Amino acid sequence: MKKPQPSSALQEVLVLERCHVLETDNNNGLVIRFDSGERGVYVECVSSGEVNSWLVALREANSEGLTNRIRHLRTQLMDTAGNNAGNAAVNSVGNAETTVVDAKLAPLEFSIDCRGLSIGHRERRPHAVVQVSVISTQTHNLTDYCRTEMVESTRDPVFLTGVCISPDYPLTLDTRLKLTAYHVKDKTHSMRSFLGFTSFSIRDLLRTKEPQLSLSLRSGDGRTEVGEVKVGRLQTRDMEHREGDDNTSDIPGHKCPLLCDSLHGSMHDRDNSPMMRAVFRSPVCKVYRFQTESSRWMLVREQMSESSLSTSLPKQLLSCYIQEDMRRVQELCDLCDLSPHWEGLRSDVITHYSQLISTYQETLTEFNKLTGSSCSFKASCSKRDRYLEFIPVNLHTQRMQVTCSQRTVWYDVITVGAPADHYQGFKHGGLQRLLNKPDTDKKSVSSAYCCISYSPEESSRAREVLSSVSQLQPLISGLTEELLQAALEVNSQRLHDILHSLTHRTEQFVHALKDELVKNAQLALHTARPAYHLGNGHAHVTHGNGTGPRPSSANQDGLRTSIRQQDSIPQHTEYDEEEWDRVWANVAMSLNCIIAMVDRLQERENRKQEVTSQTPNDITTTTTSHNTDLSLWQEQLLPLVVTLKECVCEAVERARCAMTFVLLQGAAASACHGVDLTHRRDAVFSQALCAVVCGFVLRLYSGLEDKDFLLQLCEVGLITQFEGLLSTYSDEVGMLEDMEMGVSDLNRVSFKITEAKSEQPTDLLPTVTGIRGCFCVEVPLPSETYLLLPGELRDGRDLRVHPLLFNIGINQQQSLAERFGDSSLQERINHRSCEMLKSYYKTLRDKLPNLTLPCSQSPLAVEDMLLSLEQSLDMKKRKNVEVLWIAASVCRRLNGIRLTSCKSAKDRTSMSVTLEQCMLLRDEHTLSTEHFNRALDCMRREGCRMENVEKNIGSRKYAFNSIQLKTFPKPYRPPEGTYGKVDT
Repeated sequence: MKKPQPSSALQEVLVLERCHVLETDNNNGLVIRFDSGERGVYVECVSSGEVNSWLVALREANSEGLTNRIRHLRTQLMDTAGNNAGNAAVNSVGNAETTVVDAKLAPLEFSIDCRGLSIGHRERRPHAVVQVSVISTQTHNLTDYCRTEMVESTRDPVFLTGVCISPDYPLTLDTRLKLTAYHVKDKTHSMRSFLGFTSFSIRDLLRTKEPQLSLSLRSGDGRTEVGEVKVGRLQTRDMEHREGDDNTSDIPGHKCPLLCDSLHGSMHDRDNSPMMRAVFRSPVCKVYRFQTESSRWMLVREQMSESSLSTSLPKQLLSCYIQEDMRRVQELCDLCDLSPHWEGLRSDVITHYSQLISTYQETLTEFNKLTGSSCSFKASCSKRDRYLEFIPVNLHTQRMQVTCSQRTVWYDVITVGAPADHYQGFKHGGLQRLLNKPDTDKKSVSSAYCCISYSPEESSRAREVLSSVSQLQPLISGLTEELLQAALEVNSQRLHDILHSLTHRTEQFVHALKDELVKNAQLALHTARPAYHLGNGHAHVTHGNGTGPRPSSANQDGLRTSIRQQDSIPQHTEYDEEEWDRVWANVAMSLNCIIAMVDRLQERENRKQEVTSQTPNDITTTTTSHNTDLSLWQEQLLPLVVTLKECVCEAVERARCAMTFVLLQGAAASACHGVDLTHRRDAVFSQALCAVVCGFVLRLYSGLEDKDFLLQLCEVGLITQFEGLLSTYSDEVGMLEDMEMGVSDLNRVSFKITEAKSEQPTDLLPTVTGIRGCFCVEVPLPSETYLLLPGELRDGRDLRVHPLLFNIGINQQQSLAERFGDSSLQERINHRSCEMLKSYYKTLRDKLPNLTLPCSQSPLAVEDMLLSLEQSLDMKKRKNVEVLWIAASVCRRLNGIRLTSCKSAKDRTSMSVTLEQCMLLRDEHTLSTEHFNRALDCMRREGCRMENVEKNIGSRKYAFNSIQLKTFPKPYRPPEGTYGKVDT
């Protein structure tokens, strides 16, 4: 296989995973059977003597066999090391090379302190930073891994930023880490001088029985000791340092009791569950230790991950759009002949759908070519890529776990570029403006409607009716077949159970058809036909508010078939308004006939059994008569079942034509605006949906054991709060208009929790189905987790999210907008979201008055916070970021999903996320005032967000300049030396 031109063609490749190798009756043969149920493979050896060696080789040629051998070697290594105290840690790190096959290994985390550092003369105090590098055991090459923050003007720096080495990093017990201390001369770290270095092996760190590994810091030639470094492994148990202990004196200025807690176990186990590994990938971890007001140490772990949903959901959405548009085209083609006006509109709409289908098929083809990191991450520099429009920009999860005073808490936020169509640009604004923009083309379409018009709400109801009847018709048909089979099997109990289900589904079907919109649309369709216009001229039929519908995302199927005339609707000028009532009433009456027949047959059978019990002598005659009567059950039910199916078919055909006619107008309006507007709305919705599903999955996984949360999810749904940092000036106005519509469209998305087929990653990924305005996301859980859920969730209850958007511009463009422009868009969005948030909380309290919400250290109740939010919005204060802080706090108190966005989720988003994390540490975990700014600088300088910047643009610089930052609110300004103008 390695040869460029093999001498013979490759016939077959066998992947020996999840399989069993068995001997056969044939002495020379072996059979490979796969757990998946795929066809087994028969292998015949050259001779019987080779069978055993092949049997061993094949059984070991898979990851399971390799894991067993590694486990055996691990046991031998542990016995040789003889370090019982460090067994758990050795197990975690000593075999880090095996993390590919054992994902449950914990990361290696340690802290660094220095003592006695100096620059030349002893009186000078350095600005110290320590670089951590990994020395390869094979090539001895040096690889920079991470560095601490800079601690100014001290000989004994205590670094708050720790070292976290991921379990999938290739380490062994003999791998050596080099620590190099530098004196930093400027805050950009571009000028620095060497202080000293030291190194140690992983084995040294894990085998030490002391709380810290003490190392001498050596000069460049290795001869002179220039200080001391203390490396402390962050234990899985609490480490208490009491006043008077030797360890306490190692940390200058700390005379109060200290507590350093670890977070290895719970976070790593949760992150490495099959569910989390399927959805989230490529984690970047950072670890810190901060001091509280009570002089205790809390350990903070920050983790940023990509999501495979970035591409998997857009692919599914594109397929849904294509299928929906193809159905719409077929339905339009199946519509009866129309008058010239309507015929022209139909032709335009079919062309519109055809263009969309062609474009989406091309995009889907390009999607399927994505490989590697591009499958889960779209960099900010790719936001204008034509074929990546549907993928969210820079989507990541940002998670923080805090362990302090033996209490562990999680805080999650989704960071994503504002859902917007950067490829089409914002020259003419965003969706909100474009959809409400009056133009002459739209007026010409309205005149072509012949005064028949439907509101957007009625168009939405038409989609719901179409979806309902399309789903219910096959269910009813299937139940009628089961009913006949039960009658043939003479199973009375099963017959009644099926009849009960059939009654329920038929009642749902009739309820959908009784919608007044369907009846009115029948008349409107009649007036739009050629025969009506020849006889009566034009009619004036108005529905709803009398206004034309907004452009909706209409769709198409590229085939232009000849339009066949529908025979089921009479072609005469007189329209019987009661005819439609008779159509759906026939369905109900047909069902009643079936129910009556089953009751009659059962009653007759009961009488037969009574007679038989009273005259048991003539058993043979009675049994023959009994069987003959039962065989007639199916014969007597068959014509009634056929009638029901025919009535259902006729009702579906008429309803489908009527609702297709209603949707024709919205599609015609979209066609007037062109394909671009529909495409834009679809793309923006796709980006918003990916972010929300990502947040929903994360929130669900973290709340599976919280009964109050599951009850709230089931009965009321979850708040989904988008925090926007876009300005209301220039192109970002269009981005905000796109984002507003994308967030609003999420109102019609529902979620369902399902049982996964297996624990394979592909079976644990959420899936999306449905049509525009009615999408459903199914979130699978492993069987053992799914079975622990409340019955309502296992019964397929539709779960809702309540999307909100709060936006406050913070950059220099917002300053221009507030002084010379217009901020009314931002004000309208924020006030509307505030009212929706208040309404949600009222509903929550009305439905679940005894619900226990997450505890908080804040003395304010949710009601007080909502009042404070209203007052902040009414203040008309420039760049009033308190609105964002209060909204985020309310969202967390209500178990909501938090999302933060700016143009690319890179610079302003990083400032917001790190600020929110430090504020949570201060407000909920009593982070000391002295450490607040240091903690904020640590996260912004060396944390996950700086890794995000480098990941996007290849540079560790936020894209700000000093002039811009003067206009930023102070809490949103990065540390000196971390920013510079970068072309993004």
